[in-house]
Amino acid sequence: MRKNEKRLGEEPIGKLLMQFSVPAIIGMMVISMYSVVDRIFVGQVVGPLAITGISLTFPLAIIMMAFGMLIGIGTGATISIKLGQQKKEEAEVALGNAFTLLLIVAFLTTTIGLFFLDPLLQVLGAKSQSLVYAKQFIQIIMAFSVFQFIGFGLNGSMSASGNPKFGMMTMLMNALINILLLIVFIGFFKWGIRGSAFATAIAQGCSAIWVLSFFRSKKTTIRLRFRNLRLRKDIVKKILSIGLAPFTLQLGSSLVILVLNKQLFALSGDMGVAALGAIFPVTMFLVMPIIGLSQGAQPIIGYNYGAKKIDRLKKAFLISVTIASIHAIVMSIIVQLFPHFFIQMFSQDKELVAIGTHGMRIYLAMMPFVGYLILGANFFTAIGKAPQSMFLNLSRQVIFFVPLLLILPHYFGINGVWLSMPLSDMTALVFTTILLVRQFKHLTPDKDDIIAAESVISPDITEPYCISEASEQAL
Repeated sequence: MRKNEKRLGEEPIGKLLMQFSVPAIIGMMVISMYSVVDRIFVGQVVGPLAITGISLTFPLAIIMMAFGMLIGIGTGATISIKLGQQKKEEAEVALGNAFTLLLIVAFLTTTIGLFFLDPLLQVLGAKSQSLVYAKQFIQIIMAFSVFQFIGFGLNGSMSASGNPKFGMMTMLMNALINILLLIVFIGFFKWGIRGSAFATAIAQGCSAIWVLSFFRSKKTTIRLRFRNLRLRKDIVKKILSIGLAPFTLQLGSSLVILVLNKQLFALSGDMGVAALGAIFPVTMFLVMPIIGLSQGAQPIIGYNYGAKKIDRLKKAFLISVTIASIHAIVMSIIVQLFPHFFIQMFSQDKELVAIGTHGMRIYLAMMPFVGYLILGANFFTAIGKAPQSMFLNLSRQVIFFVPLLLILPHYFGINGVWLSMPLSDMTALVFTTILLVRQFKHLTPDKDDIIAAESVISPDITEPYCISEASEQAL
């Protein structure tokens, strides 16, 4: 067994979490920093209506990300478990099939998205000036989406194969190129919102080339081989079943943002939507370290679940939750004390700052528990329990959130919009705890349900098969 995969089952858990999570956290922080810098450039140079335009395209961007996660997360979890089971060839087949699926998804989403772009943007609520900004931005993003799908969709497989540092380098490269091009395109060339889109597309292209070069090199445990590009039915079914949970969550998130935008526009007009556009990148910046920690923990949990080393699995999860919770509590205190500081980074418009400052305090009221909620749902993804993971994520961001969004504003106005998120998190907290307690009771060295998991994620190598892969989310 190669050193990179063997250490997942032998090295101390704390050391492994540092090695796998720190690169992912750094990468996620840089990505979220890019998002913040991008919105600052757009808001301060182009204007608050440009932020509104970008905010209106969020549902489309999230749908694209959903398909990347459907393929990417399914592949990452499968690779981790297959390596834990000493099935390297199956892991390589998963990687090859993932690449083929990503190309297919990129072609379909780009073609359909561009063909129906105008009616889609109108459904999303884009009007007059904001429609112009939204169209200028999303057209370019969609036209070059193949780079996003490849870079984002295959990056998680780097960590899953025991190479977290290379996964971090992908994200670092993407974000740093993005920020540099933002300065050039918007600051010097004055390309406005198109400059933001081109910066994103070019950076994603560089990431895609980097990822493909890595998986064709000798630096990796598993390699991207041409013979594995042919899709095989049973692997597709197994992998998509794992990726279905984050995929459904992202689609739900798209619906949620659509409803959020429409409710805010009805109650506060363009500035309400712009305020949400300022809150989102800040929220991403606060939550991305938790997602990075979750990504670092996933291959450790998945490998030890596949190897039936349950004590190590439990320790990895508990340490991760503790670290994530400490971070979430500290960030929550900062947000509640200084919300105006974050909003003013994007615009000095008094109306936008007032709406955003008030909204951020309420919207992020349950921030101290977000680490536990994200790690809890990711735990089930890591061990191949797609239904549980899907339910937990949907309960937090769709099942309860959408009804609350539709009902509360009738009684509390715009406060009802902001209240929907923390109240939804409260319900998810209850269900996450119940499912984790029940699952941990069955996870013992002598009695665990890994056979059930194998029925979802372990294909018969003699049958034709196909796969999918990708990476996270958080509002």
